[in-house]
Amino acid sequence: MLLLGIDLGTSSVKVSVLDGATQKILASAQYPEAEAEIISLHPGWAEQSPDAWWEQVKQAILKCHATCIYNPKVIGAIGIAYQMHGLVLIDKDQQVLRNAIIWCDSRAVETGENALTAIGGERCLSHLMNAPGNFTASKLGWVKEHEPSIYDRVDKILLPGDFIAMMLTGETTTTISALSEGIFWDFPEHRISKDILRFFGFSENFFPRIKPVFSHHGYVTESVAARLSLKAGIPVSYKAGDQLNNAFSLNVSRPGEVAATAGTSGVIYGISDQLAFDPGSRINSFAHVNHDANETRIGILLCINGAGIFNRWIKNIAGGQRSYGSLNTAAAAIPVGSEGLTLLPFGNGAERMLNNKIIGAHFHGIDFNTHASAHLFRAVQEGIACSFRYGLDIMRENGMEPTVIRAGMTNMFLSEVFTEAFVTATGVPVELYESDGSAGAARGAGVGCTHYADAEEAFAPIKRIRYIVPEKEEIYNELYRSWKELLQIQLEKRKDHYPEAVMKVS
Repeated sequence: MLLLGIDLGTSSVKVSVLDGATQKILASAQYPEAEAEIISLHPGWAEQSPDAWWEQVKQAILKCHATCIYNPKVIGAIGIAYQMHGLVLIDKDQQVLRNAIIWCDSRAVETGENALTAIGGERCLSHLMNAPGNFTASKLGWVKEHEPSIYDRVDKILLPGDFIAMMLTGETTTTISALSEGIFWDFPEHRISKDILRFFGFSENFFPRIKPVFSHHGYVTESVAARLSLKAGIPVSYKAGDQLNNAFSLNVSRPGEVAATAGTSGVIYGISDQLAFDPGSRINSFAHVNHDANETRIGILLCINGAGIFNRWIKNIAGGQRSYGSLNTAAAAIPVGSEGLTLLPFGNGAERMLNNKIIGAHFHGIDFNTHASAHLFRAVQEGIACSFRYGLDIMRENGMEPTVIRAGMTNMFLSEVFTEAFVTATGVPVELYESDGSAGAARGAGVGCTHYADAEEAFAPIKRIRYIVPEKEEIYNELYRSWKELLQIQLEKRKDHYPEAVMKVS
């Protein structure tokens, strides 16, 4: 059996086809080649078109087929990974009502703060494991308040992966994991949160049928199969948010195991067997892919919105037509600390680990006689690495003490500068694997359709590529000290913006 994995990212869609028997990736394709558009109608807003996602998925699948390496009719199951926290609204005819409000959109911060105050900080954290913040529930609340004509036509609300599964199968389903990332799930009561429904006035009929992550979420329709040269009736047997899927892709599913990514956003994601939460909701707790009522598996997620997107921005601004590899080479020629240039990477909306502040990106210490573009390239990567250290320290406050972090050898972990800075700033060794989201989604599909007995079988052949340990610790500690001082100055300027309910809890 062949397994098809779809990774719906912010920048593009990647698709991989895996031979279920040999566990080899037969083909992978990405679409579009250029990075997909984020629509920002106002500062702090971020939207994308779900219909554009679907077109990108179709084109990526057809691009994979065009390699002629495999027979598409032998594909036996499909898995989907997707950008988390997005809001897709459909009517009774399954037509999209507006652009999706995606993960880095900040418009609903105040809406979430109002919910937190009304429901109560302690109640939110003990039952939802999070403050509502600017997550999916708050985004829907914003639509209800500001776009009532659209809200009145809503039949179902979907996460981005739910939408792609619907387009493949015509069926709408969701998962506990998806509901938890939207801040709709009450963990102790194991149901959709009555508190959220009551405060916002949402109908429980908005939510699709709830199914396990590893299960059949529908079957590819005749029309879609004909368009994509697939066999009709094959199941979509796995759906998970991208960070949960990244952890699964690295076989991170047991308590104490930790994964990291450094794509558009930066994430450290650890597994706990406790219903744990941060008193300030600076890190977030979601139901992991293997969580259920009988076995608690909570993913503790640190998210930094301004990670790879900052690296992309500096490339576009100062890199000209140079490749990321060329920028990394230039950065490596600059000494650690970028000769006094310090950058904060927080220019992509409200940062949860900063109590939902929007402080923007900051450049500090520029010397016109010293600093060139290569200093910018290095300082960006060092600034992102320092933000990981800051977030990991919050996780440590909450009992997460990783002895090793697993990551895929992709995105920013392809840079020696960033990898060294990440490892040494955090003080934690990193294991790098050949892994990506689409391949993980394909393996998830194999588990969901019972081609594999469990994750252990699905990931048996995955081998570690590199093991990196901290070096130059003294100089990186000094770098982090300077970086944190600059951050504290900016946070002090925004001191009055902390949500009152969170401050009371913390």
